[in-house]
Amino acid sequence: MTDATHTAPIRTDWSMEEIRAIYYKPVLELIVEASQVHKQYQATGEVQVCTLLSVKTGGCPEDCAYCPQAARYHTDVPVHKLLSNETVLKAAREAKEGGSTRFCMGAAWREVRDNRDFDRVLEMVEGVNELGLEVCCTLGMVNEYQAERLKQAGLYAYNHNLDTSEENYSNIITTRTYGDRLNTIDNVRKAGISVCSGGIIGLGETDDDRIAMLHVLANLAEHPESVPVNALVPVEGTPLAEQPRVSVWEMVRMIATARILMPKTMVRLSAGRQEMPVSEQALCFLSGANSIFSGDKLLTTPNPGFADDKAMFELLGLTPRKSFKTETACGGTMPAPAEAIPAELAAE
Repeated sequence: MTDATHTAPIRTDWSMEEIRAIYYKPVLELIVEASQVHKQYQATGEVQVCTLLSVKTGGCPEDCAYCPQAARYHTDVPVHKLLSNETVLKAAREAKEGGSTRFCMGAAWREVRDNRDFDRVLEMVEGVNELGLEVCCTLGMVNEYQAERLKQAGLYAYNHNLDTSEENYSNIITTRTYGDRLNTIDNVRKAGISVCSGGIIGLGETDDDRIAMLHVLANLAEHPESVPVNALVPVEGTPLAEQPRVSVWEMVRMIATARILMPKTMVRLSAGRQEMPVSEQALCFLSGANSIFSGDKLLTTPNPGFADDKAMFELLGLTPRKSFKTETACGGTMPAPAEAIPAELAAE
């Protein structure tokens, strides 16, 4: 168990054996250790509230076995073209009023193309950034030039999940490679954009697949600033529609292990929260989760709304994390660089 008097080191050289030893600890011991590491690097009781909006839904050419937006699957998800800027900014304002400090926009694209739609997304990024929200996008694969354009527009973070281990990847997706995923993450990092990358559990993977995915994330040259841990939400019409629900103890093991491996990272309790009572979510927060998505939908699947999350925060004594906040190693706070802070916030 970690000695609370000594700060856990930040490492990018974890072995599979070391990660297995952490992951398989007795669950209560694992929770305690993760909680200690969390307290050393994070403001305890503080949770980042994010909102994710699908700005272009359905019709995706990929074959991700979990995704209801793949064109080849017959699901009830309606296809719609890119939303108007006005619609997106209205949703961003509502998210901010509801308590979100990060607004994420997702488009069902395999990759970004240099066309009018991408130009419109860049305008959306600029508009959301002007609202004082951390703006995030998940648009599929991006090259270095596109990542630079997103950065110049004011993009704060880019999400591109690994989903699972490299060994299991071809069982879930065949229309792109694991290397493609890592290449996009590298392009985002080169542009100076915050990296958001995690995965999904409940795809039929083994514990070793979960450990291997964490091994890749924890051994990147720089840890992702955010690691979403998603529980599969099975959708009728997809190949994984009959997968059983992931247990809270599986989520706890993933979250706690991620927290110990990547102490400064925001570990996000993501998809699957709709099926979790507050007691189960509390276990995840105790295990090191300090970020959630709030709002009635998570792209196309149900998600707890702002009112439910506000009640949960009050019950558990949680407070929302402010936009553009960074943490010092001792758990205190310091402002982000001046150029990253919107004028209206800098004036406060």
